[in-house]
Amino acid sequence: MTALIVCHFVLAACARPLVRALGSRAFVLLALPPAATTGWAATQWSTTASGGSVTWSWPWMPAYDVTVDLRLDALAELMVLLAAGIGTLVLLYCASYFTGRTPQLAGFAGNLLAFAGAMLALVLADDLISLYVFWELTTVFSYLLIGYDSEQKHSRRSALQALTVTTLGGLAMFVGFLLLGRTAGTYRISAILADPPPTGPAVSIAVLLILCGALSKSAIWPFSLWLPNAMAAPTPVSAYLHAAAMVKAGVYLVARLAPAFADVPVWRPVVIVLGAATMLLGGWRALRLNDLKLVLAYGTVSQLGFLTLLAGAGTRDTALAAAAMILGHACFKAPLFLVTGIVDHAAGTRDLRRLSGVGRALPHVCAVAVLAAASMAALPPLLGFAAKEAAFEALLHGSTADHWALGLTVAGSVLTVAYTARFVWGAFARKPGVEDTPVHRVGPAFLAPPALLALCGLVLGPGVEWTDRLFGAYADTFPPSPYPYHLALWHGFGTALLLSAVATAGGAVLFLGRTTVTRLSRRIAWPTADSVFGHLLLGLERFSLQLTGFVQRGSLSVYLATTLLVMLAGQLTVLGVDRPWQGAPAPRLWDVPLQGAVAALTCAAALLCLTVSRRMKAVVLAGLTGYGAALLFVVQGGPDLALTQFCVETVSMIVFVLVLRRMPVHFQESVSTWRRAVRIPVALAAAATLGTVVWVAAAARTADPAGAAMVEEVSHHGLKDVVATILVDLRAWDTMGESAVLAAAAIGVTSLIYLHRRTEEPPREEIRGRTAWSVTSPGLTGLPHGDEGAPERGWLAAGSTLAPEHRSIVFEVVARLLFHPVLVLSVYLLFCAENMPGGGFVAGLALITRYLAGGRFELAEAAPLQPGLFTGLGLFVSTGVALLGLADGTVLHAWTHHGRLPLIGEYHIGTPILFDFGVYLLVLGVVLDIVRALGAKIDRQIERAVIEKAAARAAAAGTGAPPGTAPGTAFGTGGVAE
Repeated sequence: MTALIVCHFVLAACARPLVRALGSRAFVLLALPPAATTGWAATQWSTTASGGSVTWSWPWMPAYDVTVDLRLDALAELMVLLAAGIGTLVLLYCASYFTGRTPQLAGFAGNLLAFAGAMLALVLADDLISLYVFWELTTVFSYLLIGYDSEQKHSRRSALQALTVTTLGGLAMFVGFLLLGRTAGTYRISAILADPPPTGPAVSIAVLLILCGALSKSAIWPFSLWLPNAMAAPTPVSAYLHAAAMVKAGVYLVARLAPAFADVPVWRPVVIVLGAATMLLGGWRALRLNDLKLVLAYGTVSQLGFLTLLAGAGTRDTALAAAAMILGHACFKAPLFLVTGIVDHAAGTRDLRRLSGVGRALPHVCAVAVLAAASMAALPPLLGFAAKEAAFEALLHGSTADHWALGLTVAGSVLTVAYTARFVWGAFARKPGVEDTPVHRVGPAFLAPPALLALCGLVLGPGVEWTDRLFGAYADTFPPSPYPYHLALWHGFGTALLLSAVATAGGAVLFLGRTTVTRLSRRIAWPTADSVFGHLLLGLERFSLQLTGFVQRGSLSVYLATTLLVMLAGQLTVLGVDRPWQGAPAPRLWDVPLQGAVAALTCAAALLCLTVSRRMKAVVLAGLTGYGAALLFVVQGGPDLALTQFCVETVSMIVFVLVLRRMPVHFQESVSTWRRAVRIPVALAAAATLGTVVWVAAAARTADPAGAAMVEEVSHHGLKDVVATILVDLRAWDTMGESAVLAAAAIGVTSLIYLHRRTEEPPREEIRGRTAWSVTSPGLTGLPHGDEGAPERGWLAAGSTLAPEHRSIVFEVVARLLFHPVLVLSVYLLFCAENMPGGGFVAGLALITRYLAGGRFELAEAAPLQPGLFTGLGLFVSTGVALLGLADGTVLHAWTHHGRLPLIGEYHIGTPILFDFGVYLLVLGVVLDIVRALGAKIDRQIERAVIEKAAARAAAAGTGAPPGTAPGTAFGTGGVAE
């Protein structure tokens, strides 16, 4: 099972080179995994039909009792055959539907096959968590498939609508899964069905939430709006996702859980009422539409309501009828969608008002469509008739609620016959007053997939008894029926046959009066669900804008004050009510007096920030508070933490300075005396409150501190630094999450600078051209020429691009001498991952030093690779190491290898070092990205502005621009000329 699922995704990843090499014929190769799955499922028929199952299990998160369980039983057998078998035919159909010149074909092919793999895993999943994972994978891939033609606004909107509706339902379902698993004590579906938890409020809420997800996936009212709009997708997508796969996922989930939860009080009212309403509303709407795909779409909505009603009714015979109807629906709806694609392909339109005489021009296509449509209308001797007979018979012998459902089902069947006849007439009949539609010939390979499916409906009608054993194995999971129903084409004359005749006759009458019915339907039509959805989104957007305008005033000080006041109110209320300080030991002011002195100086620097008006002074004072924290680490005995803190604080201050170059020197926000008088007490009160909370929280400890156990664990593995080991091993989850946040923040900041392109290499002519002193400075005299001077030595690679009056030879020499030793130090810290942190920031400081000494060209020479490469590679390595632990059952499981090398001696290497290597690369990439964005990019902007000013002055003086100046050359240290 797992190999088949993996094959789908592996071959989907290879879709691009296959399509590039073979064109549309690549779909034939892509059809191999679902074809193999179909063959495998066929070999398991006897096992599952006998009530047996094929299982596979892998412990995913053993500590939380979460495993990846796969199980093939009777119901899963049916769904696997549909998802894989029809998936194979649809992929073969795509080989004729598309051409090698179709745009974005490779992505479409990969997404379609990946969807088939996700659907296969979904129906095989035997635990709630993995079922949800694959459920959402089908949502994501369906979004990509519906939005295939992303240049069309309608396609984008339809894809987003489907994603929104099904994702919201999926999130509700996930909460229901968690509640159900918690209540049942297990997440394994087969175990829950074998021993369901007792009915109670928690189970009822869980069932309602799960039904929300199932009904939204199967487009049951009021979630039915997304499926008709999803017809924006190519026809193969409609035939697969909306006839045999995705929309059946919700019906499958209802059928899967019904044996255990059909007796929960909220189950039947929701399933039967909404299912019947969907059947009627969808069928009625299909009677007035003119697009063949939309007629089938609303017909699909109607049929899904019928399937949901049967699957959730909760009796043995309705479950048997539901299984037969699921198979029948796939065998007639998928070929009808495929035939619609053929008609559209051959005639160039799907509008039934413009189509005329297509049946005579394409007789074989017409024959396939009539065969499938007859099964949809439940005409004998087709599979649709046998399944509908089973449904009528099951509801006929049910409860009072089942009798009401039977009446609504018959009414829905009348509508089904009517819109089926309208589809066949609209697509293939010759219409008075309409010229015959010109069509081109359809090849046999194009017609073969729908023809094979339609023939299945014809063969399985008389042969429906062949499926009775398999479907009966699923139906027998329900309470036994006194007189169990068995599938057969003919059960003699009876009420069920009479109801079928009434439905057929009623549908024929509605079709004959189609003009009146269409007029009446449009006259009494309610606002469409799509219109209501659009108005709701528009209202939500307007409300959010109003709320944002009210809350977001554009003042950072107001935001901070609001946050602090809310925190103060909450914390002071808790402290005042609970009085947690009673009985707590008094806090120590310091361990050594030096701590108090450092703390006092740090607080003084923080308070001085309130008195300055220059931005640069405020940055320096704020930086001093960070250095004060680093000194506290030193006094406490943590030099490694102090080193990291010093590096981080230095990088932060440099970033602040780079930003301040484009900002006014003084703070422009005018602060009145009374505002300052309010801000200072609020800030001091917040600090005092947080200090009290920290003291109270530490004093409230009842368990032994974890520090001693961590120290013992670290020393047991021969390590020395507890904090470093925590970062890369014991709490590596936190580090990985913080690294991802850091990368996201850096990308967001730099994206604001690089509005158009993030990869902007400096033109070579800028480096080779004359430097900025040609613009900013007169010619310098007194310099040695010819043999008078000593040979020049370039300490930096791009030192010649700097203006002499802005160069610092001492700084250049120091940068040159320290750059490589600092890099070596960072690598040393990297390989001491579990003993010393901070290697990435040390390497970032080395690059920053090169930039400050030589400008942006020097930075480009020192780090010629793009920062995104380091950031992405770092995330990839750290995430890969984390996932590598799954081989032993736990994410981020650590391994260590000990060995001996000549000359070096004993060594050990472990996954924490590899994990820290990923963090090292990520931090280096983030620092480099920020320096390039806030340094080099702003340098370029400043240089262009200076050159434009110089050119303007030269033009005003009538002398023209100085010759040889190159735009974008550096103006001084860091590229700043002013």
